[in-house]
Amino acid sequence: MEVVIVPDSAAGGVLIAEAMADLLRRKPDALLGVATGSTPLPVYEALAAKVRAQGTDASRARICQLDEYVGLPYGHPESYRSVVLREVVEPLGLTDASFMGPDGTAEDVVAACTAYDRALTEAGGVDLQLLGIGTDGHIGFNEPCSSLASRTRIKTLTEQTRQDNARFFDGLDEVPHHVITQGIGTILEARHLVLLATGEAKADAVALAVEGPLSALVPASALQLHPHATVVVDEAAASRLKLADYFRATYAAKPDWQGL
Repeated sequence: MEVVIVPDSAAGGVLIAEAMADLLRRKPDALLGVATGSTPLPVYEALAAKVRAQGTDASRARICQLDEYVGLPYGHPESYRSVVLREVVEPLGLTDASFMGPDGTAEDVVAACTAYDRALTEAGGVDLQLLGIGTDGHIGFNEPCSSLASRTRIKTLTEQTRQDNARFFDGLDEVPHHVITQGIGTILEARHLVLLATGEAKADAVALAVEGPLSALVPASALQLHPHATVVVDEAAASRLKLADYFRATYAAKPDWQGL
């Protein structure tokens, strides 16, 4: 696991966007896994700026969702399908045909989970999966004590996660109780995992995920098992890391040819 400490969220966004751009130069039809929420917005803004400046060709890129609320119709502004189309697909100049996501409106949600897991494999697998981290250490919607081998499935949100997400809705009562999420085992199959965390509220979760023991209690600690995992954090989110100085030194000495 590589830990990169950046000055702020904007710098993190530029760094990760450049890694995505490098990937698209090597593999124009790369499958990019995207997360939702406020944290990854600087990444999408920086990548879209590269596309607008004609420095990056994203015309053949494919985009896939990490998770989706159960029961919200496609047209609901806070369905993750709508969010990804609005914040990622459209700014990159792509169409719905480039997009993959689970069907949170399916009559048989269990079957929809299995179908999405299979679809990711049939698409050749995710090349780069962007992740956020919850204040309780969750990734995707794999809440604490999720199996580290779990596949795409239905999960019940904790009250803390619903409260964290209530800012996107007209109050807590509007936040769904259930979601479809890629499982930890599914996430670990991506070729490159990039976790972005910003703000002091994420500091304890980051420290546990990076320096703590591998534990289902902290789902993000599963990144310790991955051969190519990168954790990008701003100074506030890095404030509880005991090895922060080491992480800074190793990144400063990293050869340019290695990339992110």
